[in-house]
Amino acid sequence: MHAANPFTLPLATLIHLVLAIGALLLGPLALYSRKGQTTHRTAGYVWVLLMLGTATSSLFIRDFRLPNLAGYTPIHLLTLLTFVAVGGGLWWVVHGRISAHRRAMRGAYFGGCIGAGVFTLLPGRYLGDLLWHHALGLV
Repeated sequence: MHAANPFTLPLATLIHLVLAIGALLLGPLALYSRKGQTTHRTAGYVWVLLMLGTATSSLFIRDFRLPNLAGYTPIHLLTLLTFVAVGGGLWWVVHGRISAHRRAMRGAYFGGCIGAGVFTLLPGRYLGDLLWHHALGLV
């Protein structure tokens, strides 16, 4: 188990966590609000910034104990997925391919937020230990 403590989070992890929680919470508003309206566009722009910030901050979080390449572990593949999906989603909407835009952004949300969140919160991972052990006292 990690010596995870919510009061001693490394700065990169804290930034990543705040941005990821923001993207997780704002995502449904961007995805399911009426398309073409101010709410959808504003939530979408902010969500894109949160997702890109989350992906960028993940590059500063490394773990040399797990199977890794220079500290980058398999979960870092989701960073690449996020950059590709969000970038592709922006490209598609600018070029009028709304269906492709929708698929890319949903993929970024469900893969980058939900999928990464589930993997990150597994017991034995740093943030998983924070949640299950320190916050909830379960593990």
